[in-house]
This record gives sequence, C-alpha cells and structure tokens, in this order.
Amino acid sequence: MDIKDSVRQFITKNFYVPDPSKLTDNVSFLDSGIIDSTSVLELTAFLEETFEIQVADDELLPENLDSLASVDAFVSRKRKR
Repeated sequence: MDIKDSVRQFITKNFYVPDPSKLTDNVSFLDSGIIDSTSVLELTAFLEETFEIQVADDELLPENLDSLASVDAFVSRKRKR
C-alpha cells in the first residue's frame, strides 16, 4: 500500500468524511473540515509510527499536511533523508 492509500484509509477511518469518494489527492483537509488542529496531531502520530519518520514542530504546516498529495510528498522527502 502506498503512502496516499495508507493516509486515505487512516483519514476515512478516524475522521468524519461525508463522502470518501470525494477525498481526492488535492482536497484540503482543513478547508473541507476533515481535520482540525487536534486532528493534525493524530495524523502526525500516525505518520511517525507508520512510516518511521520524525515530524518536527516547525514542519506542522499546511504545505506538508493538508492533502493526500502534500502528505505523500512530505513523507517521501522525510524517508529519503
């Protein structure tokens, strides 16, 4: 299972997603109301455990964590270090 599929599965299982079929790669988690500030911490814990990465406080940004595509790119960068 790739990064986006794993994250999509986590998001739809743990947060309210009215129509999972509309959770495409570039849908903003924040703008669509799927994730709030508390949920970002849950997502971060999931990413750290699942993909064996460390997410620093200064990396908790929408550019890294606000869509499936941004999470995929972020985790991929972290894993290459």
